[in-house]
Amino acid sequence: MQRARGAASVVLGAGGLRDLSQSGSAKAMLPRTHGVPEVVFLNTAGGITSGDRLSYALEVGAGAEVVAATQTAERGYRATDGPGRLDVRLSVGAGARLDWLPQETILFEGADLRRRTEVDLAADADLLMVESVVLGRAAMGEAVARARLDDRRRVARGGPPLHDDHLALDAATLADPAALGDSAALASLVLAAPNAADAVGPLRRLLDSQAVRAACGAWDGRLVLRLAASAAQPLRRALVSAIVTLRGRPVPRVWQDDA
Repeated sequence: MQRARGAASVVLGAGGLRDLSQSGSAKAMLPRTHGVPEVVFLNTAGGITSGDRLSYALEVGAGAEVVAATQTAERGYRATDGPGRLDVRLSVGAGARLDWLPQETILFEGADLRRRTEVDLAADADLLMVESVVLGRAAMGEAVARARLDDRRRVARGGPPLHDDHLALDAATLADPAALGDSAALASLVLAAPNAADAVGPLRRLLDSQAVRAACGAWDGRLVLRLAASAAQPLRRALVSAIVTLRGRPVPRVWQDDA
């Protein structure tokens, strides 16, 4: 069977675009904005299944500020011959900031997806990073009982590791009431910045009014927020509210179009 292959890479500095390359099913777009530059990644294959290989790379040069997102939700389709793979590599230079805001990953019945996100931060760089996972499409009456996700996110600052997060889902986890319970949507948010701890109080007060389960804490210049909900829409609304609170401005337009 034909397998999808794709790689997209963008380099942005304080003066604008420095380099752009793309091949196969991976594309990168730079929509016109009136403020912070945006990069939007897209998988034209429409999803990932067995044997597919997709990679995104983004380098933010010294002093630059960039927002990066995906054009739509990524989809993990039924896989019958091993995992599909998605690799993301992000680099943020001295005094720079990156908001990495991909839209949710939807896992379909029988999906098998391996994703690795590697982030390299300069000593004084800032990062806001989110990842969210939705099990099936509730509006279509789908229930996911068999799926695999091996998702690892690593953030290093100036060399030493700052954050290492590993989410592993399989059929046993999905069936275990002590694991996900009735949750069909999960999200993690990480803020790496000197004043990260200042946002804990506002986030907790905000999320108390949302129809989600949430926990938030901060230490050593890093804030971590976990969210879980029984459906995708409450999770998305809560995550958007958290992002807007931390950024002080709306989410990228590609999020707004589907919100």
